[in-house]
Amino acid sequence: MLALDYQAVTVDLKERSYDIVIGSRVLWKLGIRLKEFRPSRVAIISNKTVFPLYKDLVMKSLNDYGISPEVILIPDGEEYKDFTWTYHIHGELLKARFDRNALLVAFGGGVIGDITGFVASTYMRGIRYVQVPTTLLAQVDSSVGGKTGVNHSLGKNMIGTFYQPSLVLIDVNTLRTLPKKEFFAGIAEVIKYGVIADKELFNYLESSREDILSIGDSIIHIIKRSCEIKADVVSKDEREAGLRAILNFGHTVGHAIETVTEYKRFLHGEAVAIGMCAAAELAVMTGMFGRDEAQRIRNLISLYMLPDSIPDELSTEKIISAMEIDKKASSGKLRFILPVSIGAVRIEENADRNLIQEALQGLK
Repeated sequence: MLALDYQAVTVDLKERSYDIVIGSRVLWKLGIRLKEFRPSRVAIISNKTVFPLYKDLVMKSLNDYGISPEVILIPDGEEYKDFTWTYHIHGELLKARFDRNALLVAFGGGVIGDITGFVASTYMRGIRYVQVPTTLLAQVDSSVGGKTGVNHSLGKNMIGTFYQPSLVLIDVNTLRTLPKKEFFAGIAEVIKYGVIADKELFNYLESSREDILSIGDSIIHIIKRSCEIKADVVSKDEREAGLRAILNFGHTVGHAIETVTEYKRFLHGEAVAIGMCAAAELAVMTGMFGRDEAQRIRNLISLYMLPDSIPDELSTEKIISAMEIDKKASSGKLRFILPVSIGAVRIEENADRNLIQEALQGLK
């Protein structure tokens, strides 16, 4: 791959370190990158929406290097990230006699990445996998860091593992076929990185909307910067013992909203956008964050066509109840990541329930 074709970020985990490769023609080199792992077999896990768009390109790239992959397709949607479909994928691998030297390729958005990572971590007690995220949200967040998971009716990602990929390949051209609604949902996670760690990234998002939407150098810049921030956090706290929790900014309320609406009303990034507004409101109420800065967050969320309020018909009590069974809750305490300025946050281990209720009501 020519140096001009891509940029790379390394997730430093000593002997388990891996690269995140970002560029505009990365898929053309998929075959040669997989060949480097010398796998006994390769399986592509994808869905019936995205894989047909890139099937010819992907298969040619692999076939050119002597790789004839199994292709396992599942339905498209968060509701299919469950044990029914992990069992199905495990079964397909067993029937095809995949061994421990096999390699899985997650080709799709966050659902595909999460479920493939989970299957890789559990099949024969662990085989290698490569992430090829095709949505902006997956490119900047879920494909990096090794969190895998499936959903339960009582909560999102309640069953899962920490299991790092061997490589992440990001081709920004896949964003050209992404529906605008999903593109904006991915921007929510980029906004998150700006709030928690990088004021300049936040400012860039405010001033560069049209350049970002053109999917040129600007999109590569914000994806790379997001991956750099996440890689730095993960390298310091892989298993979320402390620092990594800041990556959950907006997710305490966001996951609860997804659970209450049964994953059918909001995309993940949309729910996180509402969650960020709620966290900013709570931070204002506790006196650690300025009202003007909270308004900047809401304005930026609105600039990218994301929701910044809770629908009137959603019960705040149900949202709080869903938060209480989320894996981020501990011993009945609700953990929130709260901004103290644009570019810095603090971890609040035991947020006041009355203030949470008031903050949620304030978003209606």
